[in-house]
Amino acid sequence: MGYKNLFQLDNKVAVVIGAGSGIGQESALGLAAFGAFVVCADINKDAADETAGKIGTSAVVKTVDVTRTEDIRHLLESVVVEQGRLDVVVLTPAINVRKPLIDYSDEEFDRVIALNLRGAFAVLREAGRLMAAQGSGSIIVFSSIRSQVVEPGQGVYAATKSGIVQLVRTLAAELGTQGVRVNAIAPGVVETPLTRPIKDRPEWYQAYADKSVLKRWASPGEMVGAVVFLSSEASSYVTGSVLFVDGGWTAADGRFEPPL
Repeated sequence: MGYKNLFQLDNKVAVVIGAGSGIGQESALGLAAFGAFVVCADINKDAADETAGKIGTSAVVKTVDVTRTEDIRHLLESVVVEQGRLDVVVLTPAINVRKPLIDYSDEEFDRVIALNLRGAFAVLREAGRLMAAQGSGSIIVFSSIRSQVVEPGQGVYAATKSGIVQLVRTLAAELGTQGVRVNAIAPGVVETPLTRPIKDRPEWYQAYADKSVLKRWASPGEMVGAVVFLSSEASSYVTGSVLFVDGGWTAADGRFEPPL
């Protein structure tokens, strides 16, 4: 393959779970732009329909609830049956309940774990099985800067994002010889429905912007480059990795700029 074609995804079948909005929607659009056939999967069918409509004939829609293992299994197996293969799986959905650990209820803990961590485990397991049998594939799961750094009120969310990293590394180690690559993307602060409550509070929003080296939030579209890279032959020797797309958030503490 020539270098100019490293990022092309022609004849690849990609499943984007969470394609109805935010990073998932932009990921679906980006993968399609590079030639992939995209399965737009979301719990909200109308939202997934909107994304697929923007792509056109190289996209189909599937409904999936990430908290239901049988939904995930049916989704991925049906793609193999209908499309003949499964080359890329991207998982984006997450929830967060912001409150101190000592105020967390068992129900809130279980709800965050069920979607963010158990859902990620089920996607990794089911996609891994199918791709191992196929002898190839790339799985991409969205983690977060919170897998590395935390703040008050983010404990359970951060635990799930750290857990995702370890699951990704483990599956990469287990399936590497079978041609399956597994990686995580760790965004910083991105303007999505999940972070809308922060944007509604100007001081909080600005504090997050100021924390990054670039002094701003990311747009969902700025995650697409990482998704396409990890989906393509450009990353053929990349597995078990965490790609930080965080505007330098984890590179600098950001508390004080010394008078150099």
